[in-house]
Amino acid sequence: MKMKTFIAVLTLLLCGSAIGGAEVRLPGLISSHMVLQRGAPVRIWGWAEPNESVTVTFAGQSVSRHAEVNGHWEVFLKPMERGGPAVLTVTGSNKLTLEDVVVGEVWVASGQSNMEFRLRQADHAEHAIDQANLPRLRLFNVPHVIAEDKPMEDAPGTWASATPETAGTWPAVAFYFGRDILRTQNVPVGLINASYSGTPAQAWTSHGALAGDPSLKWVFDRWNEALERYSPAMDKYEKEWEDYQERAAELRAKGMPAPDRPWPPIGKGHSNTPSVLFNGMIAPITPFTIRGVIWYQGEQNGNADTFAYRTLFRTMIEDWRAAWGIGPFPFYFVQLPACQAGGLWPLLRESQAEALSLRNTGMAVTIDLGDANNPRNVHPTNKQPVGERLALIARARTYGERIVDSGPVVRQVANEGERLRVWFEQTGSGIEARSGGALTGFALAGKDGRFVAAQAVIDGDTVVVSTPAVGHPLFVRYAWADYPAANLTNHEGLPAAPFRSDR
Repeated sequence: MKMKTFIAVLTLLLCGSAIGGAEVRLPGLISSHMVLQRGAPVRIWGWAEPNESVTVTFAGQSVSRHAEVNGHWEVFLKPMERGGPAVLTVTGSNKLTLEDVVVGEVWVASGQSNMEFRLRQADHAEHAIDQANLPRLRLFNVPHVIAEDKPMEDAPGTWASATPETAGTWPAVAFYFGRDILRTQNVPVGLINASYSGTPAQAWTSHGALAGDPSLKWVFDRWNEALERYSPAMDKYEKEWEDYQERAAELRAKGMPAPDRPWPPIGKGHSNTPSVLFNGMIAPITPFTIRGVIWYQGEQNGNADTFAYRTLFRTMIEDWRAAWGIGPFPFYFVQLPACQAGGLWPLLRESQAEALSLRNTGMAVTIDLGDANNPRNVHPTNKQPVGERLALIARARTYGERIVDSGPVVRQVANEGERLRVWFEQTGSGIEARSGGALTGFALAGKDGRFVAAQAVIDGDTVVVSTPAVGHPLFVRYAWADYPAANLTNHEGLPAAPFRSDR
C-alpha cells in the first residue's frame, strides 16, 4: 500500500512539474484576439494543477471543470452567434484575461509552398496590402515543427488582425479566401495557417492512418529506403556542394548566373518524414473548433506518387476529420495549376479530383493560372483567383449562397460515329472558349490509344470533338498535359476541369 501511495504522489508531482507549477496555462491558440467558431460547441482547454477547479467565462456563459490527474482540463461553451469583441477569462489559482475575442468563422489553411506563398510576393500585392485595414480578419501562424516521436500538445503563437503593416507576410491564398468570406458573410474570420514548403501529404497524415491502410505500405518502404541511402547520399552531396560553390564563384566573377544548386538528401528529422507535420502542426490545433479546411498541396507528390496519391489524399482528409471529431467538415482544395513539371501532373490532378468522392469536399480548378512567362514555375504569382475560387466553393456549399462555384465538369461522353460528344455539368449560364475563338485542349484516340489534337465545337452545354486523323474515335481527353493550351470555361469565367475518358 505504501508503495502504491508513493507512486501516486510521485505521479502527481511529476504532472505538476510538467505543466509548470500550479498556475492555469493555456495553449497558444486560446489567446487574446482569437476568433471562436460560431454555431458550434467551442472547446476551451489548457493545463492546471491536478484536480484544480478551472472556470471559463465568456459572453454570458460560465463553465467550470476540475483538471485531470495529468493536469489537462477542458470545457465547452455552448454555440454562439456572431459577436464580440469581448473579454474571456480563465480562473483557477490564477486568473487569465483574454482581450478582444470575437465569434465568427474559423478556417485552417494548410499545404505546402503555394499555400505558404506570402501576399507580398503575389501579383498586385501593393493594392491588397494598402487596403488591408481589416480588424475582423485574423491570422494565427502555426510554427514549423517536426515531431517524429508523438503528437504535440501545443502550437505557440499569437492572433493578429490584417493591417497594411502585417498583411504582406500572410499566406496570399488564405488572405484572399478570408477577405471574401469576411465581405460576403459579414462575420469575423479567423485563419489558422499550418503550411510548410516542399512537403508531401504523408508528412501531414498520422502514423495510425498510414499504418492502418495496407495500400499505403509504400510510404514506409520508401522512407526506410531513403534512410538506408542517406549516408552515401550525404557524402555525395557534400562533394557536389563544394564543386557548386567553386563553379558558382567562377561564373559570378564573369558576370554569369550561378548553376542550379544541389540539394541535400532526405534523412531522419526531415520535414518529409511520414506523420511528422501531423504530429507537430496539426495535432496541436485539432481541439480548436473550426468550420473547415482549405488545402493547396500536391507538388511534392507529383512524381512516382501520382497514382497512389488518390488513396493517400483521401486517407489524409478522413484522418483530419477523425482527429477533429466534429464530423465531415468542409475540406476544399486546389487542383494544381499549369506547370511544365515532368509529365506526371495530369495524373496527379486526376488523383486530386478523386477526393471529390468524399462528402463535403470541393476543388478549385486552376489549370488556367500557370505562369505564361515561365512555364516551369511551380509557384505562379497570380494568387488572388485561387483564394477567390476557394471562397466561391465555401460561399455556395458551406454558406448556402446561390452562386456558380465551379467551372464545367465532364458528366458523360457519347459516341456519335466519327465524333464524340462530351456532356458537362456545372455549366453555369453556359459554356464558352475563353477570350473567344476556337476551343483548344481536346484530343481524340481510337482503339490504338494514340491521342492526337482534335477540333472541338460548342453545342449547347456539350462539346463535339472530331478529327480526320481518327476516323472512329473511342476516347477523349481535355487539358491532359502538364501545361495545356486549354480554354473551355463557363460564362462565369471558371475553367473546365481536366479529364480523360480512357481510364
